[in-house]
Amino acid sequence: MKTDQETNNSAGLSRRFFVQSGAATFAGLVLGFHLPANPMRRSEAFAAGAPEGKLEAKDARLNTWLRIAPDGLITIYVAKSEMGQGIFTSMPMLIAEELEADWSKIRVEPAPSDVEFNYTGAPFEITGGSMSVRTNWEILQRIGATARHMLTAAAAQKWGVPAESCRAEQGQIVHAATGRKAGFGELTAAAAALPASAIPKEPKLKAPSEYKLVGKSVKRLDTPAKVSGKPIFGIDVVVPEMRYGAVRHSPVFGGECANFEALAKGMPAGTSLAKVTGGIVAVADSWFTAKTVVLGLEPKWTKGASAGLSSKDIEKRLRTAAGGKKNPVAATKGEATKVLGTAKVKLEAEYSTPFLAHTPMEPLNATAHVRPDGIEIWVGTQSHTLTKLLVSQATKVPQEKIVVHTTYLGGGFGRRAENDMVLQAVEASKAVGKPVKLIWSREEDVQHDFYRPASLVKMRAGLGEDGLPVALTASIASPSIMQRWTMFGGLPKSGIDMTTIEGLADMKYECPNLHVQTVAVDTGVPVGFWRSVGSSHNAFYVESFIDELAHAAKQDPYKYRRALLEKSHPRFVKALDTVARMANWETPPAEGRFRGIAIAESFGSIVAEVAEVSVSAEGQPTVHKVWVAVDCGRYVNPDNIAAQMESGVVYGLSAALRGQITLRNGRVEQSNFHDYSMLAPHEMPEIAVEIVESGEAPGGVGEPGTPPIAPAVTNALFAATGTRIRSLPISNHKLTGKKKA
Repeated sequence: MKTDQETNNSAGLSRRFFVQSGAATFAGLVLGFHLPANPMRRSEAFAAGAPEGKLEAKDARLNTWLRIAPDGLITIYVAKSEMGQGIFTSMPMLIAEELEADWSKIRVEPAPSDVEFNYTGAPFEITGGSMSVRTNWEILQRIGATARHMLTAAAAQKWGVPAESCRAEQGQIVHAATGRKAGFGELTAAAAALPASAIPKEPKLKAPSEYKLVGKSVKRLDTPAKVSGKPIFGIDVVVPEMRYGAVRHSPVFGGECANFEALAKGMPAGTSLAKVTGGIVAVADSWFTAKTVVLGLEPKWTKGASAGLSSKDIEKRLRTAAGGKKNPVAATKGEATKVLGTAKVKLEAEYSTPFLAHTPMEPLNATAHVRPDGIEIWVGTQSHTLTKLLVSQATKVPQEKIVVHTTYLGGGFGRRAENDMVLQAVEASKAVGKPVKLIWSREEDVQHDFYRPASLVKMRAGLGEDGLPVALTASIASPSIMQRWTMFGGLPKSGIDMTTIEGLADMKYECPNLHVQTVAVDTGVPVGFWRSVGSSHNAFYVESFIDELAHAAKQDPYKYRRALLEKSHPRFVKALDTVARMANWETPPAEGRFRGIAIAESFGSIVAEVAEVSVSAEGQPTVHKVWVAVDCGRYVNPDNIAAQMESGVVYGLSAALRGQITLRNGRVEQSNFHDYSMLAPHEMPEIAVEIVESGEAPGGVGEPGTPPIAPAVTNALFAATGTRIRSLPISNHKLTGKKKA
């Protein structure tokens, strides 16, 4: 998920340090501090293994990030949602590095849902935008460095020696001159008792050359527990007197049940029916029973916003809107239109991408208990704070009377930043007077998502004598994601949704005359953040068009891109050179194999990819191998970066090959994995990943692997067949399997 404002808090920090000395008797040393408010971050989670999802009393009083127990075990609390991206290892690594901890003594827990565990103290925090590590890098360093300083000071005080003569090493404080050593656990009480004046406001941080842990591949801390089934995901939650709910939505967006009262009166014994936003929920003693009952009902639905709408209608709207002459201008320099008119070689192309569903592997779910004195919720959410706010607004229950327990997430991709399933669980619980665990079927998930927006762009370019572009224009039309996110500002007066144009308006290719415009189109279809957001479709547009320009100029696609980047963007050039070397680009592939290349920047990282494909005589494409070069600046865990690049490739490749959500008569046609399928194991290409060293500010890694894969594959298919694919998915196109002339 991409957010509107992202900052790397490397400067201008205003910190509040504190030590909760009273906690030392049971928890050792605990500390934490806050950064300036940034409304686009999130925190809030809970210790999933605690009975009924509740913290022990002593833990509930903790208000800090780091706990060093007297026995030397170190517990690090992570206030971001773990949804498979590996932050429960990467974030603790930064603390442990500065602390000079023994990694074998590190434990990690989701942070409790308490204000003191909020990284920023801001009203909103969201896990998304590949932000967890990169926007909290320095605060995590300072947590570890401050603890190291305090433990060193405590040891020096105990031994009567200067603190400068002591050092931290593998979970101990060492005084080299006398050979004395003390484990962190022995020093916790003394360290916690230090006066505030002894706590450094600017603890000295390590230089990257001094790192012993950061930058090394480390096995994930949460893997053993997940393999054993110990962690609690939302779908695992069980609370006393809990009932199960199965939802059935209006088949048309915005419709409501018109015969609810009649249906509710005819419910089988032991079941009940609740009217919820957008649909109805059957409540029973098992989810199977609830699902069976709700599917057996014959609801009548009011007409919704998308009644009668088809995918062809939407495409026509987008095409008409993109052709508008007075659309809001997102980027401009020079006189693109004038120069285009005089260019001897002109190219024009229209590209489009469909709506896409998220389909996280764990079905959408939420458990809610509405009581007279408040509301308690258990859910895998990407934003505890937003969940609490929206539930409060819907129910008029004050936020201080709402408790949200954030569980592990079985995939998010932006879908679990939404709270529709939470609000429905709350409505169902209120209706039956008991806690209700609501679980969506896969059909309800696929047909009632907040989809990646469908979009369409018209691109034009004029080439100079050297074949390079002298002018380029782009006009993109798309539904707006930000329009409904009023708590984050909504759609600005300019009418420009930044999530629509990212990766397009800020493309790095050199062109003296550029004009990019955009327009928001209301289609009646709900849209939201999808892994890599606007970059997911704009990389396809830009990299496909640049490839077309290269071929029109009769130049090598890799060298053409390099020529357009080498003057001002050396990091891009290095990434391109790296992936070209990895793929042995300048050596022809095996007979029947063809390669395509693409590069994209998103979420602070640059990713270049080469895909090698073949096409059968029947026109069936196969992606055999993908090479990935990623420059994500300073990084923590290389193994996790490789895993995220692989994940991004698979997610994007599934969508590129056959992913699409289509509408007929206002209804989504796809319903489950049989017609909205993911890449199967036997279809998985071999993936090679290499990190490009740059030492720059840390970038994200959860999403940047997705944008380049679609154009890398379609550019390779052009090399294989001579067919230029300008709309996705690839499965909609008939490929000849014949090598182009």
